[in-house]
Amino acid sequence: MKFDRPSTQLTRRAALGALGGAPFLAVSPLRAQDNSAFPLRGETGEPMQNFRIPSELDPASLPGILWEGRRDGDVILYEFFDYNCSFCRKAARELASIAASDRNVRVGLINNAILSIGSVQAAKVQQSVLRLYGPAKANEFHLKMYAARGGANGPSALAIVRAMGLDPAKVEESADSETVSDVVKKQTRLAAALGLAMTPAFIIAGTAILGWPGAKPLREIIANARKCDQPVCEKKG
Repeated sequence: MKFDRPSTQLTRRAALGALGGAPFLAVSPLRAQDNSAFPLRGETGEPMQNFRIPSELDPASLPGILWEGRRDGDVILYEFFDYNCSFCRKAARELASIAASDRNVRVGLINNAILSIGSVQAAKVQQSVLRLYGPAKANEFHLKMYAARGGANGPSALAIVRAMGLDPAKVEESADSETVSDVVKKQTRLAAALGLAMTPAFIIAGTAILGWPGAKPLREIIANARKCDQPVCEKKG
């Protein structure tokens, strides 16, 4: 992978093709049913497509998850994101706020680099920062990527690495490794197997939620997961 000439080809097929290799899991993609599992609505009242995921596709064992929060948190929230996703920018700020204010939530960030070749490059840089410098620096990199203007790609990601005082040559060498490529491939292809065809997408309490619900609905979903282990609790009485 070379970062000197980032591609402008914004296709999911091109992004997945850049990852190469065989799928992470030999399963057909899940398809959300017409009737969602739970009556979830976003902050403007729109219904949120959601569906239960099979336990064997739980993402907990994926390599390269960028974690924030306590290991023993009582709620685990996964976000599948792309660095060129505009709604992921909103999600990044809110998830950082949630992780800071609710120490019992464990947030797991997972690459779903499907929007462009640049997304794949940026995901590889993120994984390199995580491998070389640890989760604190990787989380800092993650937020700086979404604070930056313009499209995300290898050069823009390495510019942030440089601004953080890290070694861009060392990071690029790692990003070009088969190990890092394999991690990003596994993350993105699990998202495909789960049917997470848009970003952001979330998994909480065994349920996949497609799209950005908004800050308030997301906090309500977390509260419900804590209360009844579902994104929506049945009302009594």
